[in-house]
Amino acid sequence: MPAAPEPAPVHAPTPAAHAPTPAHAPEPTPPQSSVPDAVSRFGAHVLAEAAARACDIKAVFGVPSGTPSPPAPPSVAAPPPVGVPPAPGAAPVIDVPSSSVAAPAPDAGLSRILRGPSGLGTAGLRLAPRAEPETPAPPPEQPRQHEAEGTPIPGLYHHPVPEPDPVRVEEVSRRIKAWAIDEVSLYPDDWEEEFDGFLVGRYMVACHPDAPSVDHLMIATRLMVAENAVDDCYCEDHGGSPDGLGERLLLAHTALDPLYTTQEYQPHWAQSLHADAPRRAYRSAMEYFVQVGSPSQADRFRHDMARLHMGYLAEAAWAQLDRVPEVWEYLAMRQFNNFRPCPTITDTVGGYELPADLHAQPAMQRVIALASNATTIVNDLYSYTKELHSPGRHLNLPVVIADREGLSERDAYLKSVEVHNELMRDFEAAAAELAAACPVPSAQRFLRGVAAWVDGNHYWHRSNTYRYSLPDFW
Repeated sequence: MPAAPEPAPVHAPTPAAHAPTPAHAPEPTPPQSSVPDAVSRFGAHVLAEAAARACDIKAVFGVPSGTPSPPAPPSVAAPPPVGVPPAPGAAPVIDVPSSSVAAPAPDAGLSRILRGPSGLGTAGLRLAPRAEPETPAPPPEQPRQHEAEGTPIPGLYHHPVPEPDPVRVEEVSRRIKAWAIDEVSLYPDDWEEEFDGFLVGRYMVACHPDAPSVDHLMIATRLMVAENAVDDCYCEDHGGSPDGLGERLLLAHTALDPLYTTQEYQPHWAQSLHADAPRRAYRSAMEYFVQVGSPSQADRFRHDMARLHMGYLAEAAWAQLDRVPEVWEYLAMRQFNNFRPCPTITDTVGGYELPADLHAQPAMQRVIALASNATTIVNDLYSYTKELHSPGRHLNLPVVIADREGLSERDAYLKSVEVHNELMRDFEAAAAELAAACPVPSAQRFLRGVAAWVDGNHYWHRSNTYRYSLPDFW
């Protein structure tokens, strides 16, 4: 079957107008999902075609030829690559073999969303044939895939990505440094080398290949730098401490989620947003974000940042107690203290919106969580030697497995690679199942965006030899 055309970018859904309620109307219909309004703009014919193809995911997304698939560990069959970066002119893909995943029936929540609302004033929200959508312009040609600099972790399941556009990388790097210095006074002069060595421009361009502009990339870049400042200054290398962390995180969170209080106390809070570099960075980055993202996207991000801060607090509690958690406890913490706020805004950075009803679906939440967990274990593995040479004891998955399961450092590290690989394959399988069950263009583009973020995150860790080096375990 020929590959399906890439759908046009999805923009924030326009609220539908509701018909007035007659004077003697029956009891009002409960609020209905806004998703059909967003979906219907693509036309019922688009959904019908997507549904017909859903049983053949390979036909929906296409498979770049000649893309290598990393070998699976012994006794584990390696599935075909999912989320492999596209061939020239194609979008990032989520792909599974048509013979291995049949299109599952949508769950009750997805069925409700795809069916559309009923009741007074909702006729315009049902899926009905509409005018043909405009044919999107073909995406710019992408550079060929190649192996990044740096050494990949042997046996780690990952996909290569195209080299990030050097023009975009340079411009994002220039803008983020100007923002850090001129707008938020983020760091003193002696931190400049470390800031430059973070290579955040390369990071964000690799993770968001579908961003329509540098302005969109800057949304993610400011938030990434702000989150890193909070982690470093409150928790880690640059004066961080578990003592009093809860207070610092809560006050910083109000830079993302504004405080509404009395006139007498409002100025005190407003002044506090400039008290330190993390709060200045949070405030500024969020101001830029809400100018582009919808209220729903902003609230989603705030929720995920609250999750992140809760994970910080759990790790701080273990440090205060001088306790190494059980492995499952550590992995539970890592589902909160992880990269989730980054891939979850992939639609905002891409210039479209995944409707809130679809984002909240348990199947979508599972995909996002698995992707975020896998990418965070990548960080544990690549930063392992860096953390061993830092002051104090840093918890990461190899350290916890070695302590709790009585393994050598090498064996604990290699087992952590296996944990990562299992999470990656679970993520890819869950994403493929959801793509088959939910043939909505914005949902499928979001899934491709999350897969691209996962691959870009590995690329950055692997290629950032300023920060990371591998242990001598092979």
